[in-house]
Amino acid sequence: MVKGIAYIFGFLFIGDSISSILHIPVPGNVIGMILITMSLKFGLIKLDDVKAPAEFLVKNMALFFVPPGVGIILYTDMIKNDWVAVTVSLFVGTFSVLIVVGLLQQRLEK
Repeated sequence: MVKGIAYIFGFLFIGDSISSILHIPVPGNVIGMILITMSLKFGLIKLDDVKAPAEFLVKNMALFFVPPGVGIILYTDMIKNDWVAVTVSLFVGTFSVLIVVGLLQQRLEK
């Protein structure tokens, strides 16, 4: 379990470092996920090493939404002032991700 956590957080750190050093507009956690996926694909890491910690993190994912929920409650006045922008960006962002992921999945299945 410790080895798997070390892999996951190690790749997160590497991704954040790459993002910071190269000043690219891709979040470090995304780069880290790409790197760990490629490491799994090419056999540099065994799936069994990261499977249990990854399943634990996914099962407890609800805990990661507590801080943003508290932030929404704390900044209700600010959100009231800009609710149109927040709502539009929420819908545009959600639908953009759905469309891109759907098209990418279709392309990868071919």
